[in-house]
Amino acid sequence: MRRNLLAGLGLVAAAVLLVAASATFDLGLEGFVLLGVAVGAVLALVPDASPTGRLAGFAVGVLAAWAVYLLRAAALPDSSAGRAVAFALVFAVCAAVAVASSGRVPLWASALGAGALAGAYEVVFTAAPAEVAITSVTAVTALLLATGAGLVAGAATAPRTTTAPAGALAGGSR
Repeated sequence: MRRNLLAGLGLVAAAVLLVAASATFDLGLEGFVLLGVAVGAVLALVPDASPTGRLAGFAVGVLAAWAVYLLRAAALPDSSAGRAVAFALVFAVCAAVAVASSGRVPLWASALGAGALAGAYEVVFTAAPAEVAITSVTAVTALLLATGAGLVAGAATAPRTTTAPAGALAGGSR
């Protein structure tokens, strides 16, 4: 319980500091803080795969979603069918990377990255698809900054866990 309290306080501090820095330097990050810090915390606190694999998965998801936003603006129709193709492409890339890495890049981390960018950017994209080259860079940058703050806070305060070798949980050697 104490470790969860420390992790929670670390996330509180990250969010407050990020909002304060945004207000002080007129960065416009406020709309990204909760989503980004929460996503960073998940990447830090979920004890699945290596930290490198989790970060790689997140990056794959963000990059896949970003590429698909560019594709939607340039070539896909603004319709349900166009969105379905776009979303299918994102998840196909995420799954392909997870399979190709033999699970070292977890699918959940890629899906988290794609969903985080969609949550941060879909409304802005829908309002002005033609401005994707400018608005998407702003959204990705703000999301990555907020995610980084959550990741650092989560990693600094995360409960320490050890991973057992395969088969160890089944009661010893085989």
